[in-house]
Amino acid sequence: MAIGAVAVMALLTAGCASHKVVTRVDEGEQIDLSGRWNDTDSKLVSDEMILDCLNHPWVGEFMRDASKKPTVIVGSIRNKSQEHIPVGTFVNDIERAFVNSGDVQVVASATEREEIRSERRDQRINASPETLKEMGREAGADFMLIGEINQIIDSEDGKKVSFYQTDLTLVNIETNVKTWIGQKKIKKYIAQSSYKP
Repeated sequence: MAIGAVAVMALLTAGCASHKVVTRVDEGEQIDLSGRWNDTDSKLVSDEMILDCLNHPWVGEFMRDASKKPTVIVGSIRNKSQEHIPVGTFVNDIERAFVNSGDVQVVASATEREEIRSERRDQRINASPETLKEMGREAGADFMLIGEINQIIDSEDGKKVSFYQTDLTLVNIETNVKTWIGQKKIKKYIAQSSYKP
C-alpha cells in the first residue's frame, strides 16, 4: 500500500513539473539572456575589428613591397575580464573574418602546427612517394595578431552595466613594428525591471 502511494505521488509530481522547451533559432539572431559576453559579441567584435584592420594602409604597402598577400598568425588573445569568455571561439571568428576577406592568408596556430607536423612525420613512413608531403615547406607568418579583452562592471540595486573593451595589435614579426592597433567597445545595461536608461 505504501509503495502504491509513493508511485502515485511520483506520477503527480512528475505531472506538475515544468517541461523544458527548446526552439531552434537562426544562428545570426541576437539573443541576450544573461547579459554576459556571447556569440553576438564575439562575431560583432571580430568582424568590425578585422574590417578596420584591412582598411588600413599596411595591406597595400606589404603587397606592393613583397608582391604577395600578407600572411598572419593569430597569437594570444588574453581574457582579462571577470567572465569566462571562450577565447577559442573569438579567435576562430577573427581567422574566419581574415580568410573570408580574401586579402590575407592565415597560418595554423602553434598547437595546430604540431598536429600537422606529426602527420607529415607519419607520412614519411607510411605514405606512398607520390602523395608524401615534404617537410620544411611551411608558410612563415609575416604578422602576428595579439590582444586582450578587458571588462569593467558597475552594479547597484539589481541593475548592472557591463563594459567590454577589446584591444588588438598587429605586429610585424621580423621588425616588431606595431602595424595596426584596433579597439572595440561594447556596453551592456542589464536590469530585472522594465526600466531602461
